[in-house]
Amino acid sequence: MLRLTAKEEELMRFFWDKGALFIKEILAFYDEPKPHFNTLSTVVRGLEEKGFLSHRAYGNTYCYHPVVSEEEYSEGTLRGVISKYFHDSYLHAVSSLVRNENISIEDLKALIHEVETKNKK
Repeated sequence: MLRLTAKEEELMRFFWDKGALFIKEILAFYDEPKPHFNTLSTVVRGLEEKGFLSHRAYGNTYCYHPVVSEEEYSEGTLRGVISKYFHDSYLHAVSSLVRNENISIEDLKALIHEVETKNKK
């Protein structure tokens, strides 16, 4: 899955939170100084080219909607990190989190219990 820039991810969060939007609606989410309409339009069209958004035409304006969910994107991003930095090993990733105390042993036990319960169903 393609990566998003910080600006692209910020825009995608609006779509994930709100659903279909017109560019003018997106402008309302920003504080002053607001980005220029053409700047937002360019980024949104780039997101469409990357396959994250699609649009419906209403006269001479477009309403954009997400075609990749936030969950799909985050899972793809996690798979990319695991692949790139942990040699495709989720075990190495979790071990690193435990070693660096980003996850406690109690949390790890709860995760194992959750996985075991899910697998029994």
